Amino acid sequence: MCLRKRSGYRPPDLINAKIYTGPIPAERGGELAMGGGRSETSALSGTGGGRGMTTTQNSQRPNACCFCWCCCCSCSCLTVRNEEERRRRSRRKRISQDTKMETIPNCEACTKPSAEEIRLWSQSFDKLMRNPAGRNVFREFLRTEYSEENMLFWLACEDLKKEINKSAIEEKARSIYEDYISILSPKEVSLDARVREVINRKMQDPTPHAFEDAQLQIYTLMHRDSYPRFLSSNIYKSLIHGGSRTSSES
Repeated sequence: MCLRKRSGYRPPDLINAKIYTGPIPAERGGELAMGGGRSETSALSGTGGGRGMTTTQNSQRPNACCFCWCCCCSCSCLTVRNEEERRRRSRRKRISQDTKMETIPNCEACTKPSAEEIRLWSQSFDKLMRNPAGRNVFREFLRTEYSEENMLFWLACEDLKKEINKSAIEEKARSIYEDYISILSPKEVSLDARVREVINRKMQDPTPHAFEDAQLQIYTLMHRDSYPRFLSSNIYKSLIHGGSRTSSES
């Protein structure tokens, strides 16, 4: 101890040592972010007493970097999700303002509806569904809402009711079940447990009315859920305006 005092030796003050907190150099940022770089206090590691402080600082700095990295990653993930949701919504709403009857695919054979017929579609859902052109337009709207399977299922049930051949009934009933009732189908329609039980019983000996309960439930769903939005959609409004212009010109 006397020798140290005489030679002017002064042990490092590890407790009050100042740690560099400035910006990390670009060439070493990657090492520190991965925990592989040295801390600025590594110069103190030469003494036995400074090893504990060096380890502490090395464990703190990478944690801070990791914390920042996780925050940035979370923000990026949220941004991607929000962007995907915005694109999904815009795709649903991306309907041309000048929609005309000629742009609607003719899923069913039908004649071009008059302006009066188009206006009648807003009076009741039954009038819309009884009109082939109305069903085509409504089906096009359901496609923009990713619920076209409801109309497809309803039409398939209507087709099944017209069948009289026993083997054809069984084949069509099985096809309807696999396409719209099975939980493994991507086009599965929304039905409650009671209706599903009824269908499972009727599928043992299918008839043309095997899906009658399910068809009514889907019809009610389209009536209460999709039909009000259809009346306020750009597809229907543009048809109304187009029919009005045609009537005024004639």
